[in-house]
Amino acid sequence: MTTHRLAFLGAGNLASAIVRGLLAKNVCTPPEIACTSKTGVTGQNLATATGITFEADLARLLAPADIVIVAFKPQTLASADPRLAELTAGKLVISLLAGKKVATLARSFPKARNIVRTMPNTPAAIGAGLTSYCTQIPLNGADRKTVEAMLDALGKFLEVEEEKLDALTALGGSGPAFLFEFVASLREAGVAAGLPIETAATVALETVLGAARLLARSGESPESLRDKVTSPNGTTYAGLQVLAGRQFRETIKETILAATRRAGELSRDS
Repeated sequence: MTTHRLAFLGAGNLASAIVRGLLAKNVCTPPEIACTSKTGVTGQNLATATGITFEADLARLLAPADIVIVAFKPQTLASADPRLAELTAGKLVISLLAGKKVATLARSFPKARNIVRTMPNTPAAIGAGLTSYCTQIPLNGADRKTVEAMLDALGKFLEVEEEKLDALTALGGSGPAFLFEFVASLREAGVAAGLPIETAATVALETVLGAARLLARSGESPESLRDKVTSPNGTTYAGLQVLAGRQFRETIKETILAATRRAGELSRDS
């Protein structure tokens, strides 16, 4: 029987992104990874596409694995197979379940040697994500190397205290949705200014992409780069005056705080 050291419980988009990233970066080879899924369809599709193993039987999946990645839907944790408590004994459990605290995970995986709670965001699907994570107890050297290699396949990562994860869920997890809304708003504003919708959409997207790259590479603050674009009483100045008058920064702050509060409510429900 092929020995695998990583077992994925779930094979959806995020699990698929991790598998593909691990293989692309030569962190693992296909024989070292196995997966299962609720209906079997996504698991079989992932196995066919990547060469990893699909295993429908939970005991056979987990027996040779040293690391278990929990990637099914968060709301199904409470009804997950009770055999997981024994089948994950001594293994490192890495959770991708949004809103599920370490203490909650520990009830389902009480004999795991350690539990890692992660909060990836959607750009992880193309290797451009930011994943925050915390652990039940400090990671040993080998487990840290494995966890960070896995998260590196998704983009950048940040280890934090669990109490910070609600804010990071709001800023990093929900943040892409707020940016998408901003780009959509730029598109609609371009149309209102007289541009065809296709042109407005292209200009909005490329402007955001270019500005983000410049910010990332320049080492300057957003405010510094903003000021370089702004001429006294020019077009940018006129637009910025509207943003200031409508309390743009305060609106964004309230948006993040609302998402943070909701993340806290969901965590408490877990």
